[in-house]
Amino acid sequence: MKLFFWVLVLAAAAWGAHWGADKLAEPLKKIRQQWGLSEAAGAAFIALATASPEVGTNVVSAVQGLKDIGLGNLLGSNIISVPAIVTVAYIASRKHTKNSKSNRRRHHSMRVKPEALYVQALPYLGIIALAAVLTLPQPWRGLQPIDGWIMLAAYIVYVAQAIMRDRQDGQAVRWNKKEIIVATLGVLLLALGAYFTVTATENIVSLLGISKLIGGLFITSTMSIAPEIFATWSVACSGQITAATTNVIADNTVTMTLAFFPLALVNLSIDNLLIFCVNLAFVALLGIVYAAFIYWGSDKNSFQLWEVITLNGVYFAYLAVMLFGVLKVF
Repeated sequence: MKLFFWVLVLAAAAWGAHWGADKLAEPLKKIRQQWGLSEAAGAAFIALATASPEVGTNVVSAVQGLKDIGLGNLLGSNIISVPAIVTVAYIASRKHTKNSKSNRRRHHSMRVKPEALYVQALPYLGIIALAAVLTLPQPWRGLQPIDGWIMLAAYIVYVAQAIMRDRQDGQAVRWNKKEIIVATLGVLLLALGAYFTVTATENIVSLLGISKLIGGLFITSTMSIAPEIFATWSVACSGQITAATTNVIADNTVTMTLAFFPLALVNLSIDNLLIFCVNLAFVALLGIVYAAFIYWGSDKNSFQLWEVITLNGVYFAYLAVMLFGVLKVF
């Protein structure tokens, strides 16, 4: 009964954090319009809202001394999100274009603008490589405050390059008091949702008798990306395929930098190097596969059915490696 209760609390907390983040998305969209940012560059700004539940969860994890939950959430959400979001965007794009002549073909594919490769995918891979350099070598293994500041600087560079690419003329937008009040309430609910997400995960892993790191990897991370799946479906169904599909990389970039920051400030040691290395490797592998598909599709369509299946295949390979090779469940 206790387990069921905390599962409900976790689901409610994830929904609450998403609602709060959603109320920040509209102001950030207006900033994008004012600054004349491209669709892919705008995703870097909108990701501040959509990835804020992960950032909030890691802040609470660091403050409460539950750092392994935060570390698991950081890595796990960056793994499951890529195949999940691309799959949902693919299905939604198929639904959006099912009546158009160009899609009365045997094989449906969705078009993602090539700018996504240079604005989002390649910088993301660079940040993953930087995280590996900062955390894996023996002399400075783990997360120290200096690592957090370096990753924060990397995020600033990432946002700067996104803003500078393909700038357009800004648009006039209106700001109103109600919007600001709702955004403020969103911040409060986001913080509350993050707190209960961590608290619920702590209780669930305790009742199940599993480690906090595994709980973060498979429980917190899954719940944290669930709201993003619904948002992706809505955006892709409206025809904004590039925004829907690239937002996942923008989210992951925020997670690997801003969500990295609070854990580094409290000096997180890596107790299980094998689990950390396997997860960081699959974070990188999924980023590489995603970038490769964008590159190959730069003159046609970026994601065809076999490419979506491949991304999901990489995730199932990750599950197999973790369950049978690392955790040795059977």
